[in-house]
Amino acid sequence: MASVLGAALLAAMVVAQVASGLQPRPIVLTSVVVLLLAASALAFASATHSPARAVAAFTAVVAAGYAAEWVGIRTGVPFGDYHYTGVLQPAPGGVPVIVALAWGGMGLAAHAVAAAVAPGSRAARIVTGALALTAWDLFLDPQMIRLGLWVWHDPGPYRDVPLSNFAGWLLVSLLVMALLEGVLTEPTAWSTGLVSIYTVMAVMETIGFAAVFVPPDPLVATAGGLSMGLFTLLAWRRGRRRPPSAEEGRA
Repeated sequence: MASVLGAALLAAMVVAQVASGLQPRPIVLTSVVVLLLAASALAFASATHSPARAVAAFTAVVAAGYAAEWVGIRTGVPFGDYHYTGVLQPAPGGVPVIVALAWGGMGLAAHAVAAAVAPGSRAARIVTGALALTAWDLFLDPQMIRLGLWVWHDPGPYRDVPLSNFAGWLLVSLLVMALLEGVLTEPTAWSTGLVSIYTVMAVMETIGFAAVFVPPDPLVATAGGLSMGLFTLLAWRRGRRRPPSAEEGRA
């Protein structure tokens, strides 16, 4: 049942994401997309690892993401100097809750990609998952800057995003993957649902930047599409040779 719920939430996320791409200022729908993403990831993780482990893993990543952002806006470490504009609410301590939830949802999805790509090595899963999660930010930061959700104090070369941001993302993502490896009882379990979330985000963001957003941005579409696309293809190619989790198999 958890996998069916996850699929329904993922379908709703796609609808919300399409709608958000057609709006000139889709702030509310952007938050809805993240909420559906997080809920779908939690449901799929419950089907693969058990509800208790899924909640524990999700909570750990949300807490790590929130802590990194809280430190980041005060010190500039590890991402660089930036601040949130106040558009996203609620934001206790200056960090929007929706941002922490995004870390949780995509953290689980990126870890599932790593579990499919490198099931035999814990170290390889941590590095692969961190790279897969960082690849998502090639889309995320340019899109959120467009929407005026945060501002970089010293704009960088990639659509005003400094390179320090991606170094910081990689560092925090390594921590996130290490946490998931420690919390999940079966860190190598193959979850088609979680990998589907990562796949959908890769496809939708590529289409959005290539043809939907005004103006379109071929650079971001190419950079993000190739990066997330590589991990997507590797995950499906290697993961399809393995059976799904017990509950996913029954669904």
